[in-house]
Amino acid sequence: MAEKTEEKVKADDNVIFVGKKPTMSYVLAVITQFSEGVKEVHIKARGKSISRAVDVAEVVRNRFISDVKREIEIGTEKVKGEDGSEINVSTIDITLKK
Repeated sequence: MAEKTEEKVKADDNVIFVGKKPTMSYVLAVITQFSEGVKEVHIKARGKSISRAVDVAEVVRNRFISDVKREIEIGTEKVKGEDGSEINVSTIDITLKK
């Protein structure tokens, strides 16, 4: 059973969740993942952070690793608001592959 937990941790290691930190913090996280030998990194964001996630992917591609390929998935999640109502939040998952 320890093997399954370890595999799950390794699988989640290559996911970068973009929030309110500066763009270069996330760029550094992506480059660190690639330098550790990971073949693909997922950059995920929701709502207002989507533009920062796109910036992260573009900075990585244009300034640091030019031969990386990208795949983009967009979607919507239902999130409960503070008043209990459900609201739709846009999501993005940018996959960068070496």
